Amino acid sequence: MKIGSMLGDVLRAFFQKPVTRPYPFEKKPAPPNYRGKLVWNREKCTGCQLCVKDCPADAIELVTIDRANKRFVLRYNIDRCTYCAQCVVNCRFDCLEMSHEQWELAALSKEPFTVYYGQDEDIESFLRKIGKIE
Repeated sequence: MKIGSMLGDVLRAFFQKPVTRPYPFEKKPAPPNYRGKLVWNREKCTGCQLCVKDCPADAIELVTIDRANKRFVLRYNIDRCTYCAQCVVNCRFDCLEMSHEQWELAALSKEPFTVYYGQDEDIESFLRKIGKIE
């Protein structure tokens, strides 16, 4: 490639609008069937653990606190999830869904990639049990 032809391309590029979007400032909405973060509805969950068994990435763990009173803690490891939605498809009670709004999941540290769903006191007792908080 000669310098003259390359210089012509550079000069033309100065007078054209950029093709890319300035992403953080101008956001495009996610497509309707986009698979974002997993969302769990604890009121519908019966604790059958089909979601845990069917997850190929082992990203979901359902801890039973009290089965009779339907008290569970769902630990969701976002960094392991492949967003295949196999757990959502196989859930008989429609308590799992992939969010269309929560899809910007980048972070600087690993802590935000583990999400705990459930009642606050159940999550706190579970975290004490595994030694995450004192």
